[in-house]
Amino acid sequence: MPLQNASIKVTEFIIGGFDKTEKPFVVGVVILIAYVLAILANIMNILFIIYDKRLHKPMYLLICNLAVVDILYTSSSSPTMIGVLVAGVKTISYVPCFIAMFAFHLGGVMVTFALSIMAFDRLIAISCPFKYHSYLTNVRTLVLTYILWIVACGFASYLQAILIPLPHCHSKLKHNFCEFAAIIRTTCVDLTPYFNLVAVIVFIYLFFTFTFICLSYILIIFFVKLSSNSNKRKMGSTCLSHLIVVMCYYCPVFVIVVLTRMGVVLTLEARHGLLIGTILGPSLVNPFVYCLRTKEIRCKILGIFKSS
Repeated sequence: MPLQNASIKVTEFIIGGFDKTEKPFVVGVVILIAYVLAILANIMNILFIIYDKRLHKPMYLLICNLAVVDILYTSSSSPTMIGVLVAGVKTISYVPCFIAMFAFHLGGVMVTFALSIMAFDRLIAISCPFKYHSYLTNVRTLVLTYILWIVACGFASYLQAILIPLPHCHSKLKHNFCEFAAIIRTTCVDLTPYFNLVAVIVFIYLFFTFTFICLSYILIIFFVKLSSNSNKRKMGSTCLSHLIVVMCYYCPVFVIVVLTRMGVVLTLEARHGLLIGTILGPSLVNPFVYCLRTKEIRCKILGIFKSS
């Protein structure tokens, strides 16, 4: 594609997304606190599941997988934002920036995949309660999870492959961290074909995963209606945690990705705020939702406090 300006060799990028932020230190401290809490809570969830053999079941393996995804997703961008806002470090080297971008997009895709497979798990548990453990074994759950990780790595690698050969005209990122949209705006090419291609890919996987989750819950509602009142309450409690997590992620994502394509205009600051909320919000909410609403994990935490 034709170059717009003379290209330059970029060895580091300048993070310029917070240039107009009022009270950057306060914002940075808030992000830092949210990030630390999210990391600690997710690590706690993982350790509980790993060290308690009674929790070595498909549902808890999926909760553990979601915790790993949350750690990856929030760690791909939060340290960069904290460094800019709190420490005043506004530059990031070329290679670390691309590594952070890979982790960010890998985490973003895996969040949707993780939520989809968790919806599938709840569907099997409710529709076939007596054959659940024969249909969805630990081995099958792990194999399916590995396959999804490989597919997500392929998507993230594809974005890397698009960007790496492109020449750069400047090194300042108008966003808050390293992501595809931020880095490609520093290149000397016509952006329209690239944005259209990525928009189609993102829309397809978001639409596919969200539709899959919705269809799973339509079937779950059908099976719940056929159950007794006591089972309805139990099933509702089981699914509520997952629904909270799904809404925390998909609501801001749909505003950024879908509504903006339908003509809704967002300021750059509003987009940045929604994107930060999409990254930190679910990663912070997820472990607490599952700790408080999952009986086995909740009882284990209470047991630790009582013994101490």
